[in-house]
Amino acid sequence: YLALKLTGEYVLDHHSASQSWPLYDIEKQTWHDDNWQRIAAGLDQPRLQLPAEQAGVITAEAAAETGLAQGTPVITGTIDAWDEAVSAGATGPGDLMLMYGTTMFLITTADHRVEAPGMWTTRGVEADTYSLAGGMATSGAITNWLRDLTGISDFAELTEQARESGLGARGLLMLPYFAGERTPVQDPDARGVIVGLTLSTTAGDLYRAALEATAFGVRHNVETMRASGAPIDRVVAVGGGTTGGLWTQIVSDVTGLEQVVGTVTLGASFGAAFLAAGLVADAGAAPDIADWNPAQTIVRPNPEAHEQYSELFEQYLALYPATKTTMHMLAERASASEEGAKA
Repeated sequence: YLALKLTGEYVLDHHSASQSWPLYDIEKQTWHDDNWQRIAAGLDQPRLQLPAEQAGVITAEAAAETGLAQGTPVITGTIDAWDEAVSAGATGPGDLMLMYGTTMFLITTADHRVEAPGMWTTRGVEADTYSLAGGMATSGAITNWLRDLTGISDFAELTEQARESGLGARGLLMLPYFAGERTPVQDPDARGVIVGLTLSTTAGDLYRAALEATAFGVRHNVETMRASGAPIDRVVAVGGGTTGGLWTQIVSDVTGLEQVVGTVTLGASFGAAFLAAGLVADAGAAPDIADWNPAQTIVRPNPEAHEQYSELFEQYLALYPATKTTMHMLAERASASEEGAKA
């Protein structure tokens, strides 16, 4: 839409198009004409390009409305999470981007098509690459909820209390399905579960349990990806949740994976700027993301902690099927109660 308004060109990048299944043929990298006529007859097909390719230039009309210089080139662009992968330099085969935000998102890249139950297979950002993506419905959202619930507004204080709580959150185990769950369980009626509460449970214990729960969710996604044949050789972490150090350390300890954290963790806007810079760079002088965003921190897993977390992870995996029936019953009751209140 923005490209159309700015340049007058009707274009879409291959990655975004591949999320428009079944209108797009992921192997032939073109629109699926038969499906298009069956589903979207009468709609024009946008021209397909890579995200970093030029869509067009700022028109005189757009220049007058925006103040941007007429003739300025405009890239085709792509979806925010994949721009975020660009910002971290996680767009090559074997790379996994782990985005710490209100939700948790994972994108791994391969040079061949990879599929996993309950996950999303798409084209990658770069030519001749494919992505396998997963996402959790909540992560940072739970920490915000706990901050409001406990009345402790300072995340640094909660983080310190969680650090003091220690591995295993003094006997707590949480399912982070507070808004249903996306991958890999694909269950909108899943609900959050906290097991092990006692009268001595503290705010720090709850906060620690939330951080560990999201880490277990990440491991669940990673193991599902790997079981499908997705290569994961390098993990790059981005997003606001990378600050502070505790959350990223817990994720590395739970998954056993080393994480690279860049100097810049702005995410999508930074990745889009990098793609645009490549468009206007002089020949042979295309920018390198390693120069734009060099590694600042490498988070390495603690082997002893990883062993202990592996035992807890088995309990985590067992908790959802053990509580699923109750979750769904309660979700149905809550929905009926809300409908009754509206009536």
